[in-house]
Amino acid sequence: MAPYRTIFWQITDAWIFYVFVVLAAGLFFAGVIAHIYVWKKSAKPLGISFSSSELKKTLLDTFLGRRVLQGDRAAGMMHLFLFWGFLSLFIGTSFLAVHDYLFSFLTGTVYLIYSLAMEVGGLLLLTGILWALIRRYIQRVPRLERRLEDALVPAWFVLVALSGFMVEAYRLAAQHPQWGPWSFVGWWISGLTLPSTGKAFYPYLWWTHALLALSLIAVIPFTKLFHILGAPAAIYFQGSRKPITAALEEDEGVGEFDLGDSIFFDACMRCGRCVEACPSAGAGEPFAPREFVQAMHRALWQERFPWGDIRVLSRGEKNEVGDKFWYCTTCRACLEVCPVYGATFEAVLKQRTLAVEDGTNVPKLMNQTLEKVFKYDNPWESSKKRRGAWAEGMDLVDIGKRNAQVDLCYFVGCTTSFDDIAKEIARSFSKVLQRAGVNFGILGKKEPCCGDIARRTGELGLFMEQMEKSLDLFDKYGITDVVTSSPHCFHTFQNDYPEKPFTVRHYTIVLRELIASGKLRFNKGIDATVTYHDPCYLGRYNRIFDAPREIIRSIPGTTLVEMKHYGADSLCCGGGGGRMWQDLDGEVKMSEVRIREAEATGAKILVTACPLCRIMLEDARKVADLQETLQVMDLNELVLQALEG
Repeated sequence: MAPYRTIFWQITDAWIFYVFVVLAAGLFFAGVIAHIYVWKKSAKPLGISFSSSELKKTLLDTFLGRRVLQGDRAAGMMHLFLFWGFLSLFIGTSFLAVHDYLFSFLTGTVYLIYSLAMEVGGLLLLTGILWALIRRYIQRVPRLERRLEDALVPAWFVLVALSGFMVEAYRLAAQHPQWGPWSFVGWWISGLTLPSTGKAFYPYLWWTHALLALSLIAVIPFTKLFHILGAPAAIYFQGSRKPITAALEEDEGVGEFDLGDSIFFDACMRCGRCVEACPSAGAGEPFAPREFVQAMHRALWQERFPWGDIRVLSRGEKNEVGDKFWYCTTCRACLEVCPVYGATFEAVLKQRTLAVEDGTNVPKLMNQTLEKVFKYDNPWESSKKRRGAWAEGMDLVDIGKRNAQVDLCYFVGCTTSFDDIAKEIARSFSKVLQRAGVNFGILGKKEPCCGDIARRTGELGLFMEQMEKSLDLFDKYGITDVVTSSPHCFHTFQNDYPEKPFTVRHYTIVLRELIASGKLRFNKGIDATVTYHDPCYLGRYNRIFDAPREIIRSIPGTTLVEMKHYGADSLCCGGGGGRMWQDLDGEVKMSEVRIREAEATGAKILVTACPLCRIMLEDARKVADLQETLQVMDLNELVLQALEG
């Protein structure tokens, strides 16, 4: 006899089962439609276009779990067990329906393979669930929450999986078919069960399993399990969104949450990876990306759905955001680790934009800083006249004075022009360019603010104004090649200006090119162990990790050692996102955490390539009393010292 399976064995009144199927499906689709309704309400300000590359990425991340494996292999493997276990059981159950109602194919060898696959799927699911519970409640992984929903949902899955195995075991105990061992888990359990017991209790257990499974499907859209559908959508839409620069140019409500934000908020599983990576949360400050995302999710549903948030286990939670989003450094660390590519910092910028527009929840110091940018073209001083004072006595070409033709315009930036520590970066870089014979000039006191601080704090009108000033000035003097000291200026020019008739490079790229071409040669070098701090806007934002390290390694005598966190995993100094001009602290300063990491390497010199980082780390060195053992330098200063011998 060919192996087969009898549908509804020992089950009477099967029509009741179909009633429950319709009810479960109805609730499921009603919840999905509610999500789509909210997404549609959020879609207008956003341009979405089909992208084959994003589709490919979505499929690979969804089915192979690339993002969840990144940085935490244990969590990634657990997720893959859950995903493939659930998916295989779902597909297997669908095959059973097709076999029963459309055409019969689950017989013979096909049925044996089917039985084996379903057992493996069940084991994968059960293993993944138990692993998840162990991580959350026994290992107590710090980034994981322990709410009612976090226990109830996996417990529900456990009951579904175990009851499924028991149903199979009772049927096999009663029927005892020759092909029973192919259902190896159920077959093993059936050996512990009397045939009479299996036959008597099978219908009750079957109905229990059916109701548990159907009710679980019904509640998917009303719990964090909607992540099953939301995550693939979020992965695709986060990559195919219209760049913020295009939205700025077209005035498309960039301060409003859009389709990509709405999908991301729905897809968030509260895994806590963003909290673990967030420097603000790590420093004991009152901001955490996960809490911000959940608060925005609730606010969005309350605003755009008639009955508010439909998640049954989190209804009634308050949106306690206040002004905490000003603690965000916009360092992009959350995006590096988020499994669904959620850019929480971009949502923070939108919230800041709304706060600035409304004139509420904006820190007093931040308002004063923005007023300085508006009046004086810099966030530091109530004057424009001293912007080029750092260059006095250096015999530099002032493009604004002479209207001279130069090959390269050195855009110094606000911080590098006014802060006493950062001025040394400008002087050092200028001397290096002079030694290399580069025909360059500066804009002196005519140099405007690029608009970075306005962009990061949500003052988009001021940003657009500063952008126009910069573009007009570059056009007036025919500037087509720009180099910056600040990664923030570089990023703003490179990525936030929609269209620009000039090329821009950060100085690390220029230095690497000069060394590679032989225009810069180190004679004596520096005999020292060096560690390098990756600035957020140079590294994570623009993926410039190698150039600074190549420059350091090219200096004779230097030995480069890495800190615990480096590259894309680097820790923020705490100066970005407008925080340099605010009075914000937690249990410890971010820069102090970073300086201790540098100390732990045994390096004598801590090098960075950003004026804000240079200032923050120098202050932290003094607080940590490391003046005698650790020196903080900008890469320009290190290069100049090596050139001068």
